[in-house]
Amino acid sequence: MSITASALPDTAAVPPAPEGGAAARRGPVIPLRYVVGRLVGAAVSMLAVVFTGFFLFRVVPGDPVRSLTRGRAMTNAQLATLRHQFGIDKPLISQFGDYTSRIVRGDLGTSYQYKTSVSSLIGSHVWATVYLVGTATLISAFLGLRIGVRSAWRNGSRSDRANTGIALVLWSMPTFWLALIMIMVFSVGFGPIPGMFPTGGMSSPNVHGLFPVIWDHFRHLVLPCLTLVAVLYAQYLLTMRATLLEEVGSDYLTTARAKGLREDDVRRKHAVPNSMLPAVTLVFLNLGTAVSGSILAETIFSWPGLGSLFYEALTVPDQPLLEGLFIFFSAAVIVMNLLAELLYPILDPRVRTS
Repeated sequence: MSITASALPDTAAVPPAPEGGAAARRGPVIPLRYVVGRLVGAAVSMLAVVFTGFFLFRVVPGDPVRSLTRGRAMTNAQLATLRHQFGIDKPLISQFGDYTSRIVRGDLGTSYQYKTSVSSLIGSHVWATVYLVGTATLISAFLGLRIGVRSAWRNGSRSDRANTGIALVLWSMPTFWLALIMIMVFSVGFGPIPGMFPTGGMSSPNVHGLFPVIWDHFRHLVLPCLTLVAVLYAQYLLTMRATLLEEVGSDYLTTARAKGLREDDVRRKHAVPNSMLPAVTLVFLNLGTAVSGSILAETIFSWPGLGSLFYEALTVPDQPLLEGLFIFFSAAVIVMNLLAELLYPILDPRVRTS
């Protein structure tokens, strides 16, 4: 059997492989201009935070020297000496110069109230906040996104109406009010039912042994964590549901169904990935606030985190501590928002071409 020339492949007619083919197989490439633009935006935001942090807490009413010496017999000369030690007797422009020079050196200052560095105070309180708010964020994100997807996919069903109604009620509740209800029901108890969980704190004294300590920490975590989960869960559910509803009637989903894909595959492989960007933004922003904590929840439950530390600094007012916490909180949110924006081109190729 002879092979004719016409049966041979026409190599000239085969188009060459595109130069980006190998890169496409390696994975999505984020444009350098996109990365640089987001880094510059984050740097400008951080610079604005540093300048705002100084002037914001100079307008807080109250005299820190008189607050710290309340109940003590102090002469005017002694009060003046303390103001000189704190540096608050200088003109505002001189205080701003001292502030900026400290920030450039990475020094957040010394707390008026605790007589120790602000950095060490943040370091000693941050893990309690990450433990509480980080746990609440992970639980609420898992539940809210999952149930939000199912509610949107079954829009108008009985389960959708029930889930949406509960989420709206939880989202409309003030955090402090929900925390007080939790304490009244599950800590104080009502009627013949005794309280099951502690009213506050992170641990109980005189608890020893590995398993008793773990159980004690868990019991203290339940109520503040549930309070935050209830609020965050509602945000995730409603955001995911609203975004996915915009995709449900799209033409590409109809095409996917026409190709014979199952409904679960249409939802999981096509609809959900295209509606994840707002949810990803919300997750990363909440992770950023995880290090700043919830001031109301931590204060009500006496949780020894950064939120309660901020509240204590505000009552003085402890200006170096307030400024340091404000910069730390803002930096955490800016960094998490930057990570979310760098993740967008990987999740949605349309961002890379925009």
